[in-house]
Amino acid sequence: MTQHPLRFGLKLSGQDTTIDALRAVWRIADDGGFDHVWDFDHLASIGEGGPDRPIYEGWTLQAAMAEATKRVRIGCLVTGNTYRNPALLAKEAVTVDHLSGGRLEFGIGAAWAEIEHQMYGFEGLDHRVGRLSESLRIIKSLWTDERTNFDGRYYHMKDAIANPKPRQKPYPPIWIGASGETTIRLVARYADVWNAAGGDPQRTKELSEKLEQACAEIGRDASEVRRSIQYDWDGKSADELIEQSGAFLERGITEQVIYLRGPGLEPVARAEKLAALLPDLRHNQSAESSTHRR
Repeated sequence: MTQHPLRFGLKLSGQDTTIDALRAVWRIADDGGFDHVWDFDHLASIGEGGPDRPIYEGWTLQAAMAEATKRVRIGCLVTGNTYRNPALLAKEAVTVDHLSGGRLEFGIGAAWAEIEHQMYGFEGLDHRVGRLSESLRIIKSLWTDERTNFDGRYYHMKDAIANPKPRQKPYPPIWIGASGETTIRLVARYADVWNAAGGDPQRTKELSEKLEQACAEIGRDASEVRRSIQYDWDGKSADELIEQSGAFLERGITEQVIYLRGPGLEPVARAEKLAALLPDLRHNQSAESSTHRR
């Protein structure tokens, strides 16, 4: 039986959308009983259609989420580590944590979009995993220590001060997006939540086994790491959505983020329909618990 509660989130990326639509989705997430609401972190649009479509910056949006909502937790799936110095990112996160009254979920990954690094002159994509490893150590130190000293291959901190500390103690939950073996090892060492790439239950099962192995290698109980996934729904078949959610839950994926993208209902209408279906989605965990008790 899954030991973590089943939680649901909505994600509207900030790409190919409007501020009005974003605010509407945040309101639906807050009022409709969702556990968390998300954006993403890109500076140029990704996917089909090229990089020149409208897109808003992810951490600025999180500050707006904090002010626009009262209850739902907020985050970014996931922050691209190479876009910011870790001290700046740590400060942005603390600011959003305080603005939200301690509702931040801190999502981070190694980054991958080559065109953004080429266009804007960002460095580090060729050593992105090493940079992420150093950033995680620095950020946790800045959040908890009075002074941070770090002399790494990529980043250097000297008597670095970071006040105030996060509202959440010792710091906001860390979600790491990872699918490669080296990044999964970082999940095992640093993450509270692992965000698996893609939306295929079988692939997620295979990656979960790699995470369990990585945890065993460092002596960490793998059950401490919550598992998360983001997947699409076109707004049509409720039964298919509930079945898909249940398939992930059977594999221990308890943090499920429904991504409001792709063809189908426009995002706000889709979010409203999902809010109405939320009790049925939550029923999956009750059904799983009953099955295991038999």
